[in-house]
Amino acid sequence: MNLSSKLFGTLALSLVCSAQALAADRTVHLPLQPAIEAAQAAGKIDGSVRFYLAGTGPKGQVLQSDVVTNRKTNAFAKKDEEACLWVAQSAIIALHEAAKKAGANAVTNIVSYYRKNVYSNKTDYECHAGAVVAGVALRGDLAKVK
Repeated sequence: MNLSSKLFGTLALSLVCSAQALAADRTVHLPLQPAIEAAQAAGKIDGSVRFYLAGTGPKGQVLQSDVVTNRKTNAFAKKDEEACLWVAQSAIIALHEAAKKAGANAVTNIVSYYRKNVYSNKTDYECHAGAVVAGVALRGDLAKVK
């Protein structure tokens, strides 16, 4: 084996190891309310739509059920909490827009729905954070509540 073959082998092994490190996927559970408040403070949502995680909030007339939003964001050089807050805001904005379009004033029964796996909690959502990308998927019902 000559020197260039050894260098090529070492480089190939390094790339494989790097790809595995970049593919890291950490599951993070964080409260949804700060994402809602941050989206409102940034003027991205107007407060006309309320958000209720499964098991909380009022029951209402469901106009459209099981609406899913799946958002990703750049997580490079960001702490998991920072990237997750950002991508959760994006998911909230998408649900807000869908609710307004449907004539709803609430999104109820919200659960995390990452890779179609349900995570239900009365305060938290699930975020998957890697070295390069963070993702949040939410599913909820568009409803009219009092």
